Amino acid sequence: MTDDPFVVHRSLLFTVAYEMLGSAADAEDVLQESWLRWADVDRAEVRDPRSYLVRTVTRQALNRLRTLSRSREEYVGEWLPEPLLTSPDVAEDVELAESVSMAMLTVLETLGPTERAVFVLREVFAMPYGEIAGAVGKSAAAVRQIGRRAREHVTAGRPRVQVSRSEQQAVVERFLAALRTGKLQELMEVMAPDVVLIADGGGIAAAALVPLHGADLVARILGRADRVDPTPLEATTVWLNGAPAGRIEVDGEPAAVSLVVEDGRITRIYLVRNPEKLTRLTEPASLAR
Repeated sequence: MTDDPFVVHRSLLFTVAYEMLGSAADAEDVLQESWLRWADVDRAEVRDPRSYLVRTVTRQALNRLRTLSRSREEYVGEWLPEPLLTSPDVAEDVELAESVSMAMLTVLETLGPTERAVFVLREVFAMPYGEIAGAVGKSAAAVRQIGRRAREHVTAGRPRVQVSRSEQQAVVERFLAALRTGKLQELMEVMAPDVVLIADGGGIAAAALVPLHGADLVARILGRADRVDPTPLEATTVWLNGAPAGRIEVDGEPAAVSLVVEDGRITRIYLVRNPEKLTRLTEPASLAR
């Protein structure tokens, strides 16, 4: 039924789950579990279906996040969120775009499960403390304290400077053009001297196992003079996680690259090469607040 509250709010519920988990595949599993619970509910007893469903999804996402924590600790190399293809429209909601950005999701990954849930529900979806308390099984007073700590942590960890989408796109296009030509000097010029590259291969695709620091090293790694295929890289601009980003082909294998831009230069590069995380790059995800 198209007027079923679960269907009506599905984009919102997916967004909540994705921001809590950093994985579209896990978010879809959470929605499936939540749908099964919703199907057994007496709808006449539910006064506010939207809030009820958000609470249900939050609880399921918390359960999933706690079970995932060990596997992520054992992950080979750096773990990055699963990139999502998004439409340019997502960027029009600045707060939504920031909340699903790779930079924000990597900061959220450093929070505990409950802190992450409280931050997402309060700061992104503006839920009242009382409703959040019901979703995470804490008192409203405790949720306020958790929210304050989480907000301070996130503020300290996320990029200090917000840039316009046009500036982001211009820098992304310069970066991708330099990748295509393999000109290391041009790559270095578009990056800040202390740029950091974080790559995720998941033990499946070749990727640095630790963050790499410095424009010279990062340019040489990205220039890949040792590539199996010496032909120029294929690199196209796409919208990932609410911002201009890049899709590239390395030795015939796809990769997604998201950039943090500050003062006209790239300060952080997120490179996802794990093929299991590159399945959402053909159809734009439906996100909502």
